[in-house]
Amino acid sequence: MPHLNEITVCSRSSNLAKVQVKEVWQELLTYHPLVKFHVHYFQSRGDLDLLTSLRNLGKSDFFTKELDELVLKGSYRIAIHSAKDLPDPLPKGLDVACFTKGIDSSDSLVLKEGSFFEDLPRHALIATSSVKREQAVLALRSDLTFCDLRGTIEQRLAKLGEGKVDGVVIAEAALIRLGLTHLNRIRLPHSTTEGQGKLCVIARQEDWEIKELFQPMHYPFICHTHAS
Repeated sequence: MPHLNEITVCSRSSNLAKVQVKEVWQELLTYHPLVKFHVHYFQSRGDLDLLTSLRNLGKSDFFTKELDELVLKGSYRIAIHSAKDLPDPLPKGLDVACFTKGIDSSDSLVLKEGSFFEDLPRHALIATSSVKREQAVLALRSDLTFCDLRGTIEQRLAKLGEGKVDGVVIAEAALIRLGLTHLNRIRLPHSTTEGQGKLCVIARQEDWEIKELFQPMHYPFICHTHAS
């Protein structure tokens, strides 16, 4: 068993990302109760660029590049990402040290308090930057319209509260982690993005100490290729 009690961690700076770091740490404590995280938070390109649509980005490094570069340089031992945000292939020199078991992988359509999906007016405006999520809503009602919406979960929900949109599609896992399951919502019955609800720990390929430390909580589910 590795004798590693302190780990430097980099993460995105949203409230959701901070909760996700805590989730990883608390799970790790069940196996290694003395481990401490020293966390620094950063904004990725995906956090700063709120204009680029996510619809055609695919498995890019839009939300991970800056953090992964810090790990590659040795500035931090690990980066913690949402598994669904991982690029494919992974940057050369990095490995997945752990995929967590994760929580609910479904998507939910959040509506205004007191409103009902079937009562939304024709051409009601639903916010999502995902083609798959848009198709899931259209499968339930083909008369709705859509717009892109970027930003933190709080920023997306604010657009709903301000009446700028009639509904917002959000990962159920995000609502659970942020304590927002009281919101008026319906579950979308479709397959979601690979890795949704799971978290991922990224480390350097040669960092066997980190890989051994996180191995007890690793739930492999996908095989990421590496850049050549």
